[in-house]
Amino acid sequence: MMRAQFLIIATLFLATPGYAADQTRIGEGNATAIATASKSPAVGSAFAMLKSRVAKVRNAHAREATLDAIANPDTCVVHRAGLDAAAKSAIVHQLVEAGLLDAEDGARIPGGLEAGVFPPLRDDGSKCPHLPQRFDSAPGSSFGSHHSYPGGLAIHEAFNQTTGMSLAHDYREFYRGVAINDDLIIVPPMWHDWAKTFVYQWNADGTEFQELPIGGNGKTDDYGAHGNSKTGGHHILGLAEAMARAMPPEFVIAQACAHGAPVLGAEYKVVNWIRAAAIVARLDPVARGYLRLDTSKHLRLAAVRHTGDIGGEEKSADMIPEDAIHNLSDANFTIAQPSITSVNSALRVIAPKFGYDPNDSGSFNNSFRNPVMSALTAERLFFILTNEGMLGLEREVRALVQSGLLAKRNG
Repeated sequence: MMRAQFLIIATLFLATPGYAADQTRIGEGNATAIATASKSPAVGSAFAMLKSRVAKVRNAHAREATLDAIANPDTCVVHRAGLDAAAKSAIVHQLVEAGLLDAEDGARIPGGLEAGVFPPLRDDGSKCPHLPQRFDSAPGSSFGSHHSYPGGLAIHEAFNQTTGMSLAHDYREFYRGVAINDDLIIVPPMWHDWAKTFVYQWNADGTEFQELPIGGNGKTDDYGAHGNSKTGGHHILGLAEAMARAMPPEFVIAQACAHGAPVLGAEYKVVNWIRAAAIVARLDPVARGYLRLDTSKHLRLAAVRHTGDIGGEEKSADMIPEDAIHNLSDANFTIAQPSITSVNSALRVIAPKFGYDPNDSGSFNNSFRNPVMSALTAERLFFILTNEGMLGLEREVRALVQSGLLAKRNG
């Protein structure tokens, strides 16, 4: 699917000098990002919206687990509990042997494959490892890609939830009151991107960690036939955490559909993403009800709803509507990606007017680019830039200075 391909392109080709940082150690810029995001009214509003919506989820287990994951800064990363170096190495080996990880991709990650599958955590290896940064300070994607500013994750997820809820409303209105489970619209987006809190840690120069593709070898992923199910590692690691916390099958499968719905021959991709996550989480996906074996002994998505007797045969739904709605709701990168590209270029042009040198990457990113995008959002600035030009963008930044949220370094 285009979404998965886009994430791989963003991961591999949007590199910056900051990616040379040692990714076996907690990001040196995490504290700066936390401070920046904490000052942003836009991030605060989006995060409050997320918590309010999750609090209304009817499934008690899903509600409490999700609130803990996003709102508790000391939440435990369950799928990493008690993992030592030997266990990590064994999991990486198992992923490679299963064709769910390409060994060659390790060369692109500072620290190699293990650093990509197991980004550093606070209290790593303990019974309760902790996130290296807050949910509301994490970016929404790799540096230079969509929502790549402190707090971009909260903005991204709040918008995705809103999109999903709007789509659900449209389906109900247009198709005369069809039943849609709102829990499956609200919860899966949170878990799908949750692992960005440790996959996309912040470097000292205001850039981010590089992400490892997981979920396939890129060659024979379609049950041994030609196929490519590689996708961003955050997708797999978020699934691993949801599984480790015993999220119900319909939630996990909907979550797995974020990067591609299981239609038009693409079910193998979703199956592989669940397989990879189950290896990381150290559990059996069939026993947990996430996958099933068909008559050809191929792993398929488990049926979470049954359609009853059709033509003398009991049928099951391989995909439910909420899976596709979640997939569609994750597509706001189509505007958010050019927003980052255009706004970043424009900010480099006007930076000297505010006393910042765009060629001093650390100062520019930490003190100008990231604070401006975090406070105003790159997406809103993109609309202003395309409608009002550079004068409109400069007006917004000057207003930010006047509000005290951005320091101007000269007169």
